[in-house]
Amino acid sequence: MEIKDSGSVVLTGYHSYTPSSSPIREQSFVQDMPSSQSPMIRKTPSRRINRMLSNESLHTPQFNRSISESSTDNSSMEDFWCEVNNIKESSEEGQDDSLLLEVKPADEGELEAEWLQDAGLSNLISGTQEHDGQALLSTLTRTQAAAVQKRYTTYTQTMRKKNKHTVRDVRDIFGINDSTPSFESKALSPIPSNGVQHAIKKPIWKPVTNNSCTLEKTSPSVAEELSFEASFSESVVVDGKDKESEKNQRIKKDDSALPKFIVWKSRFGLTEVGDLSPEDMKKIRYLSLIELTAFYDALGIELKRNRIVRVKGRENGLFGVPLTTLLESDKKKFPGTKVPLIFQKLLQRLEETGLETEGILRVPGSAARVKNLREELEAKFHGNLFDWNKVRSNDAAGLLKMFIRELPSSLFTMEYLPAFITLVEKISKIKLQLQALHLLIMLLPDASRDTAKALLNFLKKVVSNEEKNKMSLWNVSMILAPNLFICKRKSANKEEMKAAASTAHIVRLLIRYQDILWTVPSFLISQVRKMNEAALINNKRQLIFDKSVRKLLRRKTMERERPERREHCDVPEGVIRVYAPLHSKVSMAIQLNSRTKAKDILARFHCENSHGTSDNARVHNQSLYEIGGNIGEHCLDPDTYILDVYHVNPNAEWMLKPKSS
Repeated sequence: MEIKDSGSVVLTGYHSYTPSSSPIREQSFVQDMPSSQSPMIRKTPSRRINRMLSNESLHTPQFNRSISESSTDNSSMEDFWCEVNNIKESSEEGQDDSLLLEVKPADEGELEAEWLQDAGLSNLISGTQEHDGQALLSTLTRTQAAAVQKRYTTYTQTMRKKNKHTVRDVRDIFGINDSTPSFESKALSPIPSNGVQHAIKKPIWKPVTNNSCTLEKTSPSVAEELSFEASFSESVVVDGKDKESEKNQRIKKDDSALPKFIVWKSRFGLTEVGDLSPEDMKKIRYLSLIELTAFYDALGIELKRNRIVRVKGRENGLFGVPLTTLLESDKKKFPGTKVPLIFQKLLQRLEETGLETEGILRVPGSAARVKNLREELEAKFHGNLFDWNKVRSNDAAGLLKMFIRELPSSLFTMEYLPAFITLVEKISKIKLQLQALHLLIMLLPDASRDTAKALLNFLKKVVSNEEKNKMSLWNVSMILAPNLFICKRKSANKEEMKAAASTAHIVRLLIRYQDILWTVPSFLISQVRKMNEAALINNKRQLIFDKSVRKLLRRKTMERERPERREHCDVPEGVIRVYAPLHSKVSMAIQLNSRTKAKDILARFHCENSHGTSDNARVHNQSLYEIGGNIGEHCLDPDTYILDVYHVNPNAEWMLKPKSS
């Protein structure tokens, strides 16, 4: 590939990352290639580039032997460095520094205070008796409680040194009497102690669909079981052999080296991120941060985070605009939009024209043509005046990568980019890496997670057409990694560039195991139920002394005793009333047994309404929802055994309605 002089540019680099191990000797971070081919060697007057590239940096990266570092052969990283070079060439000279990011250092106390706030435990800092925080604490497992205690202890010690306000003692929070805490593991089964748990004689397996094959129960020698019933941090076992294997572990280029997993589906089915209400997903994020921290603690790894002080993006337009700003504009025209329309259109164009194009994503389009298309999109997209037929597949790929790269905040969030890198550098087993990655996905904001899901689903389609487009999983990962994990900054260092192989491996895991990563672990859902129950009890205790609330409760009680409500109150044990507003028969009482599944109820409603209705399309593509009680709103897996859910949440209401896209 011919390399042209691009003049003065601003280097892009990874977010602040400093390995916790001993200092690393000076290492280079440029591929050892002929000077005519090397994507990192160029003559330029830019001082920044001169600072970053010394003579010794113009060689192949030499890394320690760990899974996180470039232990692959030189040619396997060629796509990565070519993409880095393309990114630099496409950078605009004289970039506005106001759009760059600053990562400010912070002392331990500030970091732990931010961690407690992000984990939904701001009440520990303020000293108030917030019921949500108390409810959250009441659901924690032994390892999760230990993680919270560790952070809170560091915070209180730092505050005392600074002579800040009086802080609560950690023993008061967790109700312990001595300085050596002893926690009991909380059961995370969604079956309450007073409920009935049905024995599962035969496990139910959900195949995890990969590009290469379909996993079956009959091949346990080639597939590993994953269960979401137990807390990841409670299941971690680390011994000396694991530590020794980390030193010799290498990232392998061969995609077949990635293990295959099968997911055990319990009687409660599987829950995707879009199946829960926004309020419950917010609690999932709290619990995921605590669980991720406990998981890293159990592995003896420090959970690193960036402290972003300044993130600024454009307030209008398409490129360089925050995802939330784009979605606010798009929802005015199309309510319910979860992925920016411009991003959807780029993916759609690529699926229409590029899935079978050889070298798609790798072969860049014309820089001048991509620039002109971008300007035209900015001017005509919102007026539906842009002609997509003139966009070539390689140009669409360039626009897609440009959109991702210029987001003011990384698609996988600035704060936790070091945690993504660490999971590869410090964890040797793929299963443990996958569990850490799973929790990091649960932490993402809704806009980032939904957009990332759309992107990964497209990349999966690219890989599935490898025979025609010549883009393997490894090739696609090499190309996307710089765009997803390299961002605009004022400086970069060798340690950050050294993480190249790590980021490529992360993208490969994201694409290969995306069907797993977007499933909410059932132990987290169980904790959300317990958190909601605890919050409800606390609220009742507070409201019982409020006379005005007593009057309101009396009025609500009278409303429930009206004739039209007695039907619901008189429902016998094991019988649920399902409401279906879109059906001609809007409600139905259904007797449950141990074999009744959600799909059986759907089939019964469809059968009852198959006659006498002229609009069958209205009643199809619906799902059964569990609403209220100890959950906000829960779209049930068709294979869910409803009697089990009924025992867990007897106060829920049941409704058939279309699943939100």
